Amino acid sequence: MPDKEYIRQLRVPTPEDPLRILVSACLVGVKCGVEGDNYGDYPSVLRLLDYPNVKLISFCPEDFSFGTPREMCDIYCGDGLDVLEGRAKVLTTTGRDWSEGMIRASEKMLEIARHNRIELAVMMDISAACGNHVIYDGNRYAEDRKYQIGMGVCGAQLTRAGFKIISWREYESLEILYSRIDPSHVIDPQARDFDQHEWYVGYFKQ
Repeated sequence: MPDKEYIRQLRVPTPEDPLRILVSACLVGVKCGVEGDNYGDYPSVLRLLDYPNVKLISFCPEDFSFGTPREMCDIYCGDGLDVLEGRAKVLTTTGRDWSEGMIRASEKMLEIARHNRIELAVMMDISAACGNHVIYDGNRYAEDRKYQIGMGVCGAQLTRAGFKIISWREYESLEILYSRIDPSHVIDPQARDFDQHEWYVGYFKQ
């Protein structure tokens, strides 16, 4: 789950030494979604573009390995860490095995994170690549589709290397982040992270 204490301890950045944040490219408007779109607008992430003391580094791992447009894919028999360790597979809706390509994409994302010395990643949740704590458990189009607590392949790769990740729906964590970037920002006391959402609590904590 999001490490709010880590975000509270982030340095206050300046335009000369901006906070370095890695983002899933679709969250900042890059048309790299499976059908060539960007899945819509994400104000909670786009807001980061307005700060002169933030440097966003965007990357789409699926576009890197599979191009755009492309098939949808999900993880079967485990999560992203299991894929990295050979215990699970990434399969497309037509059954193609994309495990190797997804691992290559995760390695490229890790390379970018290290090269840019990122201090935080903000990524697309539920994705087989960028999911950071909830992903589909197998085929998302199944009549009895299921979710699981776990990371996508790239999320697992970054986390294993020590990088911190939040999703665009980590509203409380993002509020804390805004306050580190802009000390005058007043944190919204009603903001909640993904694990506090009604859906999450109802699905996983029944």
